[in-house]
Amino acid sequence: MIALSTDVLSSEVLVLNKLWQVVSVCSVRRALCLLYLRHAQVVLKKGGSFYTFGFEDWRDFSQNRSKDSEILRTITYKIRIPRVILLLVYDSFPPRRVKFTRKNIYKRDENTCQYCGRKFKSQDLNLDHVVPLSRQGKDSWKNVVCSCVPCNLRKGNRTLTEAGMSLIRTPKRPHWRSLVRYTLDNVVEESWKDFLDLAYWNVELEQDEK
Repeated sequence: MIALSTDVLSSEVLVLNKLWQVVSVCSVRRALCLLYLRHAQVVLKKGGSFYTFGFEDWRDFSQNRSKDSEILRTITYKIRIPRVILLLVYDSFPPRRVKFTRKNIYKRDENTCQYCGRKFKSQDLNLDHVVPLSRQGKDSWKNVVCSCVPCNLRKGNRTLTEAGMSLIRTPKRPHWRSLVRYTLDNVVEESWKDFLDLAYWNVELEQDEK
């Protein structure tokens, strides 16, 4: 049993497919499950080279080569927190279209309120329908934006004209490449950068929706 904070288990791990392409991120909890089930291996960069570890090898490697801040402790052993994993089972490929999710809207808008232009932490932002759902507005890239709580309350269930407000930029569907670039610019985990930089340059571009 692993006894540690939920924040650590929920932190993100970069996921690569069998071709070493970035396909997603998952939680530390999910990464450890995939590692234990032999569905994935840990990827570690050392001395300019990349090494992979199965569960047992990673557990053994963790015993004497890790800082306390990088370690998860169980009843019988300790294991280092993985930061990048390589899938062994699934042939996933990088997405060509960005999924319409709260997290991706925050990334597209760079955690910036699209009404007042101020930047916030994710937990201090809401999503707002530019044209309210009650006015036949849709859940779409072109109609949903990041909004701070004060601006959201000010606009309420009104159109921009009715509220006397305006957007700092026109919302649209983002390229996956632009989100990778945003992630690369803001990533804290150094071990992600080699793979995210490669994804940025190699991902196929797509045209905006008309």
